[in-house]
Formats: sequence, C-alpha cells, structure tokens
Amino acid sequence: MRRNDYYIPVSGEEKAADFGNTKDGGVSKYSKYDSIPLNSLKSDEAASSPKQGPTFQDGQRRVDYVLTYHVQKPQSVRRKTSRFADYRILRSLRRSLSTMRSGGTPPSKEDPEIAAHKHRLDYHEDDKRFRQTEFEDNLREVGLELEKDEGNKIPGIGFLKIHAPWNVLCREAEFMKLKMPTKKVYEVKQGSNVVERINLFIHKVTAPLHPKVEPNRPQNVKHLSHPFSREKQHLFDLSDRASFFDSKTRASIVYEVLKRTRCTKAKYTMGITSLLGNGVYTAAYPLHDGDVDGMGAEANDRKILYEEWASYSVFYKYQPIGLIRKYFGEKIGLYFAWLGVYTQMLIPAAIVGVIVFLYGCATVDNDIPSMEICDARNNITMCPLCDRACSYWKLKTACGTARASHLFDNPATVFFSIFMALWATMFMEHWKRRQMRLNYIWDLTGFEEEEDHHRAEYEIQVMQKTLKKQDMSPKDKKVKLTCTDRAPAYMMGLFIMLFMIGVTFAVVFGVILYRISIRAALHMSSNPTARSNIRATVKGTAAVINLVIIIIMDEVYGAVARWLTVLEVPKTDKSFEERLIIKTFVLKFANAFSPIVYLAFFRGRMVGRPGDYVYVIGSYRMEECAHAGCLMELCIQLCITMLGKQLIQNNLFEIGIPKIKKLIRRRKSDMDSQQQEDYNMTLERHEKDHFLGPFVGLSPEYMEMIIQFGMVTLFVASFPLAPLFALLNNIIEIRLDAKKFVTEVRRPIAARAKDIGTASGIIF
Repeated sequence: MRRNDYYIPVSGEEKAADFGNTKDGGVSKYSKYDSIPLNSLKSDEAASSPKQGPTFQDGQRRVDYVLTYHVQKPQSVRRKTSRFADYRILRSLRRSLSTMRSGGTPPSKEDPEIAAHKHRLDYHEDDKRFRQTEFEDNLREVGLELEKDEGNKIPGIGFLKIHAPWNVLCREAEFMKLKMPTKKVYEVKQGSNVVERINLFIHKVTAPLHPKVEPNRPQNVKHLSHPFSREKQHLFDLSDRASFFDSKTRASIVYEVLKRTRCTKAKYTMGITSLLGNGVYTAAYPLHDGDVDGMGAEANDRKILYEEWASYSVFYKYQPIGLIRKYFGEKIGLYFAWLGVYTQMLIPAAIVGVIVFLYGCATVDNDIPSMEICDARNNITMCPLCDRACSYWKLKTACGTARASHLFDNPATVFFSIFMALWATMFMEHWKRRQMRLNYIWDLTGFEEEEDHHRAEYEIQVMQKTLKKQDMSPKDKKVKLTCTDRAPAYMMGLFIMLFMIGVTFAVVFGVILYRISIRAALHMSSNPTARSNIRATVKGTAAVINLVIIIIMDEVYGAVARWLTVLEVPKTDKSFEERLIIKTFVLKFANAFSPIVYLAFFRGRMVGRPGDYVYVIGSYRMEECAHAGCLMELCIQLCITMLGKQLIQNNLFEIGIPKIKKLIRRRKSDMDSQQQEDYNMTLERHEKDHFLGPFVGLSPEYMEMIIQFGMVTLFVASFPLAPLFALLNNIIEIRLDAKKFVTEVRRPIAARAKDIGTASGIIF
C-alpha cells in the first residue's frame, strides 16, 4: 500500500507534551514526521483548475519539485534521539562485559564493538532524519505544501513532492524580481514598407524550415513586461492563474526557497545544497511535463520539443529557441542559440572550402612543382632519410605526395585564409547582434546577475573552520575561506596542470620517436610492399596514435580539471563553472593542438644538413618534412583528429554510453525489453525521472565546440574541408544534444543569463 499523506506543522507544546508521555526507548507519535496528516488539504487556485502536469494524489495540486532520500528497511528499529541511542549502546556493552567477566557465554555471537559500530551508523541515519524533518517543517512554515511517497515501486527510495501555492509564488516572484507580462501590449514596428515586404517574402520562402511550435507569421504585438508586484496584481493578466506561472518558473521559485531555507537546530545552518552534499537527500529535480512517446501521450512542451527539435528527421529546420527557453531557461536557450548561429555561419565557410578543394583538383595537372617532381627525366637522387638503414632514393617516388599536397596547398589557399579571418570576425559580430536581440525578446535587458547561493562544499569547509575557532571574539564570528586557506589547493592545481601539460609534450615527443624508429624499421623490411608505402604508413599510423591518445587524455584531463576545481572550494556555482571551463580549456587545448602545432611550426626546422644532422636521445635523427613541406602531414593529422574526435568522442560516446548503461540496468533487473516497457508504463512521472541521468552542466558541450572552432579557424589553410566536416558534425550534434536534454537527462533548473559566460571570452 502506498503511503501518501499531507502534513501540517505541530506546535512545540503538543510535541513536548507527547514526548513527556513516552517511556524509555519509546517513540513520540509526532516523531516520524513532526506533523499531522491532513488528506483534505487543497490549494485555493488548484481546486478549480485543470490538470497541469504531474499532481499530488488529490489530482489538483501540481508537483513543482521533487526531493529523494533513502528509506530504511521496515524491520530496522529507528531511534529519534541521541540520548536513547547512546544509552542503548552503553547498556549493550556493559551487559556483554559483565557476562564475559562472570565466565558465561555472551548472549549474542556478535562482537560488542561491531554492534556499537552499527548503532553509530543508525545514529548517523537518525541525524540525517532529524535534519530532514526539521528542513521539511521549515518548508511548511514558509508556505510550501509537501507530500511523501515511501511505498513506491522503487525500493529503498522515498520521494518528497513539493507544491508551491499561489501566495508563495506571488511572494517569491516579487522577491526575485521576475518580469511577468502585463495586460498592456505595444506594437513592434517592422520598419519601412520595403523592409517589411522583404521580411515577409523571406519568411514565406523559409516557411518549411520553421518548426511547428509558434505562429508562422511574425508577431507585431508584444506584451509589456514588468517585475511582479503583489500590490499591483491588477496590472497583470490573472484570468488563468494555473498557467500564469509556467512549470519552469514554478520550479525556479521552489528551488530558490529550498536554497534559502535553513536547518538552524543542527551544528551549522544549511540549505538544500548542503543537505544534498551530506546525503540527507540523494537528489533534487523538477519534473518533466509528460511523456514523449506513445500515441496517447498528452500534448505538452516536452513532446513538442521531442517531435520538432530532438528528432533527426527535422535536421533541416530551425530550432524552436523560444520554446527551448520556455522549457529549459535562458542559459540553455542561449547555448543552443549560439550553436545554431555557429552552424549557420559554417555554411558559407564550408561552400568556399569545397570550392578551394575543387580548384586544387582541377589544377593539379598544371602544377609546375609537382610536374617537375613527377618527371622521370630529371632523375634527381635524394639523401637518405635515416642513418644506416635508409639508402638514397629518387625524387620521382614522391610524385603522389606532391600531387596530393597541391589539393590543399594552392593559390586559392591564400584567398581562403583571408576569407576565414574575415569570417571569424563576422561570426563574432553576428552573434553579438543575435544575443542582444534575444535579450530584448526575453526581457533580459535590465537583468543583473545576483550572487548565487553558496555551494555545499564551501559551507562544509566554513563549518569546519568555524569549529576550529570556537574561542574567537564576538567581532570575528563571521568566517569565510580566504586565499590563505586555498593556497595549498592553488599550488597543487598549478603544479598538476604544469605536470599534465608536460605529459602532453612527452606524448608528442614519443610519437616523434615512433615515426623515426618505424621509418627505419620499414626501410630494413624485406617486404617490398611495406618498403614502397613507407611515407603513407608512417603518416597514417602516427595520426591514428595521436587520435587515440587525444581521446584518452581528454577524459583524463576532464576528470583532473574537475578534481582540481573541487579542491579550490569555489564559493558559488558560477565561480565553480568559470574555473572548471578555464582549467579544462587549458588542458584540452594543449592535448588537442600540441601535435598540430609541432607539425605546423617546428617539424623540419631542426633537422640540420647532410654531414651535420641534429640527433635526439643519442642516435635518433630528427625527422624531415616531405619535399613539398609538412602541409600534407598537417592535413592528414587534422582530418583524422577532427573526424575521429567528432565521430568517436562527441557522437559515439554520447549515443553509445547511455545505451550501454540502459542495457546494464535492464540486465540487472532480469527483465526483457517488453517487461521493462510494461514496468515503465506503471511508473509515475517522478519515478520515471528518477531513472534519468543528472544534469552536469553545459561545460562539456561548450568545450567540444571551442576545440572544434579552434581547428576550423587556426589551421584551416592546411585543410579547407574542415568547415564542411564541422558543419556536418554540428547538424548531428544539435539533434543529439536536444534528444539528450529532452529524453535522457533530468530537467535542469532554469537559470537566467544574458550571455554564454566564460565561453564567450575564450572563443572571442
């Protein structure tokens, strides 16, 4: 039987009177929840409103937020006070010691110390339960309505469903200064008649590219927005209170209350972030609007996003940025808007790059340097490429490499380099214009980012520092972490980052030694096929080895960057994200671009001359560039790196890893696909979302695009097809990320933002 009760606070006098009537080891009738069930409790505005997404058991009040926690097994006995727990531990130890002294056998085969340790574990769980109960009481005091669900289909997990009534929404919206649309509307001027006609013509031509989520005709009327005020409710359209605050806004309001609500009876004050960090609650998330699959699924924003945005069949359509912002918030909306602008700007760059490549193909037969190299009549003999094992060779054997180099290194490459420099500037200005327009449409023009709440790790460190300074004077009671406290973490972070960059350089040097040694080994080979394809074998295998190392080290560097950022104990989530992005960028940039920088700027410049070659590590002679330069090898390295990273790391990992995890969960549940589907049909919305992955932020998504943008702009002269490959990857990436956000990840908290944050400074 499922337990779903509603509770109201109980006065301290009632709890004290009841506690006085309990006997030794007894439990107060108010001790489990410190509240009284009230199943008939209903919201004022929900009583007559239609069903808006997941609701409480009454079918009226919608679930705005969910907290999960561990539920002890029914047979375990719970103790509510440390006094009773300590007394039982002491009594058990005394009984065991007295029995052993009298020469008798212990009443239990269990070691008393082990039993005492188990009691301490129970006490730790009781401490969590105490904090949880106090926190929930404080939530009720601020006006939130709660419903518990401990008898669900997920064993060991309890759910606390939270609903924000109308008065709480209004109060918090005024406190947060949320801009809400008023009754007053104004007309948006479209400019002159000529401009308006051009815009209408463009809109009609591109009508098939627009998703079916908004009116196809441009809106000429806009609601005037104003910070919400309870004293000026008459200015706002409150005819439908149930939809005035959408699900995204309601979840944001509840989350602000959860972060601000404190547990003051514990050793230190803490909000939901600290409670999650201490394990009092295991997860906290808002719910998705509904299901995305099935013929009977109700029409909701999530299903519309799945059909018109997260499906590969609509890859050619524009993104519904307005609906993305409505469902996920401005921060995620800006990321997908930036990704859309970047992908659109790649179209002309890809076209020009293909033209440059085709020009090289058309003029390869007329290229004078390659014609001279391929002419057998010249009979030019070249010096050996290595000592002892290599012999003299004819220049005409490099004919194929010379002709291939012309495909990417021709007179049109100079024009393409100038074009890409101008393209990067135009992209930057175009995005700034697009960002300002979105700020106007989304009413973010007057938005100022406020200081975020403290992170759980920061509060724990402050608490530990406070406990060490209990004898402080009253003037010094305010404690915070200073640079002195973080100095060891800063020094360790700097040392480890320098060490990891050194590891990257060592790996590049190792690949250099591999090329030198494998070339000598192939020259000594008795296989004529191997000896005839030495250059292609060395270049291809070295590029593949670099790709494998880059992919492996990328994962290592991402984990190291997060670990170093955690050690620094940033104060807020925003500071944590900024530091994480910077560290990740430095490490991954060095990892991805070190082989490319070596090929572009260093290889072939430290070779020496016949009779006076440069050697490394004794007898290893530094490798030379090909007769036509190192541009061809740079092109091969860029091609394999871009294709490999995008295909394997960005797409295959994001698609394959979630499917593998899902398959493992299915194997552990001993259910086939049909049974799993039937089981999912019986779950409620909060139970389904519990099985989804947590939202880890946008840092990994931005980092993928930053590395790709660097490859497209910095070394595009050696690989004109890079914009084309980036365009094809991004078309898939947009729909892949969309599907992940809609179907595989818990709904993130909507965060307001005016720009893309630290990523903007790195890119531009």
